[in-house]
Amino acid sequence: MGHRKLSSPRRGSSGLRPRKRSRELLPSPKSWPSVEINSPIPLGFVGYKAGMTHIFAIDDRPSSPTQGKEIFVPVTIVETPPLIPLAIRGYGMDGKGELQAITEYWISPPKELPLLRKINSFRYNESRSKQALDQLSSNLSKILALRIVAATQPRAIPALGKKKPEIVEIQIGGGDIKSQLEYGLNLLGKPLEVKDVLKEGQLIDIIGVSKGKGFQGAIKRFGVMELPRWHKHRKGSRKVGTRGPSPGTPSYTPQPGQLGYFRRTEFNKRILKISNEVSEINPRGGFVNYGLVRGWYLMIEGSVIGTKRRPIFMRYPIRPTWQPKSVPQITYVSTLSKQGVGA
Repeated sequence: MGHRKLSSPRRGSSGLRPRKRSRELLPSPKSWPSVEINSPIPLGFVGYKAGMTHIFAIDDRPSSPTQGKEIFVPVTIVETPPLIPLAIRGYGMDGKGELQAITEYWISPPKELPLLRKINSFRYNESRSKQALDQLSSNLSKILALRIVAATQPRAIPALGKKKPEIVEIQIGGGDIKSQLEYGLNLLGKPLEVKDVLKEGQLIDIIGVSKGKGFQGAIKRFGVMELPRWHKHRKGSRKVGTRGPSPGTPSYTPQPGQLGYFRRTEFNKRILKISNEVSEINPRGGFVNYGLVRGWYLMIEGSVIGTKRRPIFMRYPIRPTWQPKSVPQITYVSTLSKQGVGA
């Protein structure tokens, strides 16, 4: 009788479980970095993935073997229409040592935003807003964090085919609580551009939802080795050999289930360019399955999570690996489409 080995490597990262569908299309950050700057600034922004292209740029990474040379870089274009801040929310510490919202101050939604049930459920009135503002000002000593509640403007992107904006919460960093409150109140109701939040050359974390692949088996979901097809099995080869642990070596057995549409965070992606000169990046006929970029956009080094037209949250880096000191020098941007039309 042949020997059956009693141990095998773990399949899949235990840090990514449970492997289930994301609860929301645009996830909110669970933690925020602390930035050492004197003036207050929002620590995040929202954009919509348009597509990919490639550029040539001068490598400015320290200790890189190609430092100072022209290199090929794949990039992702993310369109970023302005956000409309609608409220400011103060957080303090509760009895369990966790952050809890103390109060929030809302304004009346601007006319350019469609009426939303999420906004209208607050039933904005002037007296209630005045009480909330007084409560925010009087409880500054108890407030540990201030966040703005902002709405996106998907109407500015015809390719999305929707009007209802996403509602996101963005923490304000830098300065003290008093200056953050004044800054947040000044933002309410005014368009917030991406150039006022993020800078060229800096690192960001991208939080989004991956491509959905539906219900898949253990072979594709966990990379389990397929059983030999010519002998030693009766009921199929694309399955795990056993669902029970071996004696003395309990382990997780790979099972079929949902694959993709997971909430994931990509750390330390670099912004190569922030611009509204759309003629520099738009291919002839537009990006496939998206169309033409019409406003402000980000050029991010490498790939970005999710499908085209999917919203992604861009946050200041929570654990940066290095601090870029210059803006990358781009020498060429490809505008060739997949159909081979362009220049």
